[in-house]
Parts: sequence; C-alpha cells; structure tokens
Amino acid sequence: MRNIARFNLLSIGDVTLKNNLIAAPMAGVSDRPFRNLCYRFGAGMTVSEMFLANSDVWHTDKSSLRMISSDDVGIRAVQIVGSDPDEMARAAEFNVKHGAQLIDINMGCPAKKVNKKLAGSALMQNPALIKTILQKVVGAVDVPVTLKTRTGWDKNHRNCIEIAQIAQDCGVKAITIHGRTRACLFNGVAEYESIKAVKENVTIPVIANGDICTPEQAKEVFKYTQADAIMIGRAAQGRPWIFEEIAFYLAHGQLKKNKSIDEVEQIVLTHLEELYQFYGEYKGLRIARKHVNWYTKNYADSDQFRRLFSVLSNTSEQVTTLKAFFSQIRNKQKS
Repeated sequence: MRNIARFNLLSIGDVTLKNNLIAAPMAGVSDRPFRNLCYRFGAGMTVSEMFLANSDVWHTDKSSLRMISSDDVGIRAVQIVGSDPDEMARAAEFNVKHGAQLIDINMGCPAKKVNKKLAGSALMQNPALIKTILQKVVGAVDVPVTLKTRTGWDKNHRNCIEIAQIAQDCGVKAITIHGRTRACLFNGVAEYESIKAVKENVTIPVIANGDICTPEQAKEVFKYTQADAIMIGRAAQGRPWIFEEIAFYLAHGQLKKNKSIDEVEQIVLTHLEELYQFYGEYKGLRIARKHVNWYTKNYADSDQFRRLFSVLSNTSEQVTTLKAFFSQIRNKQKS
C-alpha cells in the first residue's frame, strides 16, 4: 500500500492539489462556508455545488451565491451541469472568466429534476452526446476539465469504462467515478470493482467516490482500486475534519485523536457565523439547521435538541441554544 505521505501529489492538468483527498460537490451543501471548512481541515481540493448551464438563471441570487470568488480558498473548482453542448461550453467560459481554475462536468447526479432534462447521470445513456459535450467544453476553456460520473445507468448498462475512455480521448484531465449506477441512487454498496476497472483502462487520474466514511475505508479503497485520489461527500456532512483524519491515518497507520467537545463546538459556531455572514440572517439560519442536525446527530439523547433547534427563528437564539447543548454534553462527560 502506498503511504499517502509518499504519494505523488495529484496533478490535474496544470493544477496540483496539496493532497489526494477531495471534497465532493453536493447540491445544497457545498457552498463557500462548507468548502472553506473542508479545505481548512485537510481537503486537497473542494468542488462547488453544481452550476446550471442554462444562462437564464446565471444572474439569480441562487446562482450568484454559487459563483466562485476570490474569497474561496485553495483551487477554485466549479461543477457545471446541463445537456446542451453549447450551453455547457458557455457555462465553462463564464465560470473561468469569473475565476474558476478547474471545470468539472456533472454526469453523476441521479436527481429526477436533473435527469428529466437529460442532464446529470441521464447522459450516461448517450455516449455520443457525452463526446460532443466534452469536446465543446474542453475546447472552450484553457483550464483543466474533469468529469464526474457513475458506473452506468443501471446494473444492466454499466459503461463507465467506455465513458472514461471517451473522456480521455476528448482531453478531460481526470475522472471521478461514484461507485453506483443511477438506478441505485445512494442505496446499496459502492462497486469498487468498476472503479478499479476504469483505473486499469485509462491513463488519466481516476478519483474514487462512494461509501468512504472512515480512514480505514479510505485506505482500503486506495489499495483495492489503485485510484489516484478519493472524493468524500456525505461522510463530511457534520464532520468536515474527516479529511485530516484520513490523511493522518494514511500517513501514520493509526487513528487521529477524536476532537474534543470544545473543538467541535468551536467548529460548529464558526460554521454558523460564516453561514449568517454569507447568506444573511433569514437564509443563513435556515441553512444552519441541516448542518447542526448533522453535527449533533450522533450525540446521545440529542433528538429533543434538534427538534427545538429546527424552529428557532433568529441567529442569536441558535447560537445560545447550541452553546447550551454543548455545555450539557460536557457536564454529562464529567459526571
């Protein structure tokens, strides 16, 4: 097994990551405050939540909040989604003009509202269209283009090797494989054998994604698939420090000491403050609810707290209630 400390740092085109751990783009989650947290806690790169190729929505408040800015830390990577090759090329150009250093193309999202527009993982059913999209996007920008996809549309139509080879031929600089078909959604277990097969059939970097929730699993996925990097999505929700835990384990062969209650409290409070500043109080406190739910779900008897927190209607109440919750946890640990 390669020690991550001895890994060649992953280069995607002319962009070099600080390590081989990537924070996945997640709709409604991977906003700037969350990305910055993941980067602070050891992600070698973070990727924005998907940016719609339809230019009619680019100047809405929602899209403007998804834009990359100079306030983003690390490599500025933007994921775009759509099915029209020319629209996708324009979306890539638009984001590069506004500071994106890497463009990722979404062909993995299983959501019905995306798939019904033949975007996301629905594109896996049309390799010819995939080729056209990739050629147009790669030709439109002078930054690296990557692709995120699944193993296939369903278990009878796994074509990730074919798509990876098309991507490589089109000049795509790396491919991320989520180890499930679209039909699987997020159910079942990830098919690492498909990721391994892709790695054996292309020369561009392959990034493994799916079900990597612990440092031990990360090591096993690296070992089995021989992937060049791994991407963490849902396991980072409520645990953005999972990246430094994985990096420590891969480098030293032992688990990093768990964060103390004081450390977790400070991380959550910092996250909330950044959400309030980024979105404003009205939207910020609503988005804070799901993050606090993730941060606190594994504490014993926390259900009542989360029910209370979900109905609080101003930011100061949220902060006060959260501090009281962590104080209770501390007191229980001392008793």
